[in-house]
Amino acid sequence: MNLDEEKLLEAFIKGDEQAFSQLFQMYYDDACRYIIRIIRDQDTAEEIAQATFVNLWEKRDLIKADVSFKSYLFRSVYNTALNYLKHQKVVATYVSRKQENIDVAKKSYVSHQPDFELQKRIDDALESLPPQCQRVFRLSREDGMKYHEIADELGISKKTVEVHMGKALRILRDHLSDYLTIFVFLTLFNIGV
Repeated sequence: MNLDEEKLLEAFIKGDEQAFSQLFQMYYDDACRYIIRIIRDQDTAEEIAQATFVNLWEKRDLIKADVSFKSYLFRSVYNTALNYLKHQKVVATYVSRKQENIDVAKKSYVSHQPDFELQKRIDDALESLPPQCQRVFRLSREDGMKYHEIADELGISKKTVEVHMGKALRILRDHLSDYLTIFVFLTLFNIGV
């Protein structure tokens, strides 16, 4: 750690906003590049870097003055990026399981009702989606594209794809709730399922 960084760190720990600003300017771009190598998403990398700097500012009194700020920062962004990836995996699993449940319910319920009636409700629900949301959903479910492929195709972030998919699934669930309720009732009471 050089003398300038040491003085900046001491001032930062004492709450000097100017020192914080200088450390931010010194390391923000490097932190973003480092995070991008881990998560492969520039927008999210910038969010993580900013959040990490804010977190360091809020917990600055816990930082020891004899450590390298750069090392401390990079360890923090690394841990935050890994936590982000773990969270994304949990979200993807949840969304996938929810979709599987909807697919199973749809298949079982379809056997109890004419295909055209349910298909009409599904088509109506899909048409009610906002255009970009509908496009993302169709690319995922009809074309079988992965989220990162959809993001590349549409020129949006993977996070935006996830938001659109979550919204689409919520809207579809709301539009098809009466069908799902009947399916659950039939399943619980073992009526022709």
